[in-house]
Amino acid sequence: MRFWLVCLGGACGTGARYLLGTWAARTFGPAFPVGTLMINIIGSFLIVIIMGLSLQRGIIPADVRLVLTTGVMGGFTTYSSFNYETLRLFADGSRGFALLYLGGTVFGCFAAGLLAYGLLRLLP
Repeated sequence: MRFWLVCLGGACGTGARYLLGTWAARTFGPAFPVGTLMINIIGSFLIVIIMGLSLQRGIIPADVRLVLTTGVMGGFTTYSSFNYETLRLFADGSRGFALLYLGGTVFGCFAAGLLAYGLLRLLP
């Protein structure tokens, strides 16, 4: 049952991402990815609120937290998970791992994108 709830949450998050992204593109134009930036910032804010209300305050039950974080926030943006995990490493005193994760994600993803871009340019 949890699997299906996470899937349903993911669909809701994906739909919200689509709506916000298309609204931002219409409102601000396509020159700068305002929609994606907004989605990542909003998602990063919301996942910390959800995790805090669940883990520190006990207000959100574990099953609901799973649906909201893995489902809704996962569909909305995966950057929110990355942000929370990095903040958690810092808060737990694992600054070295936090910096490694931060740098590895930013530079690793950028390098992977450059590699893919380069490979696509080689195709006829």
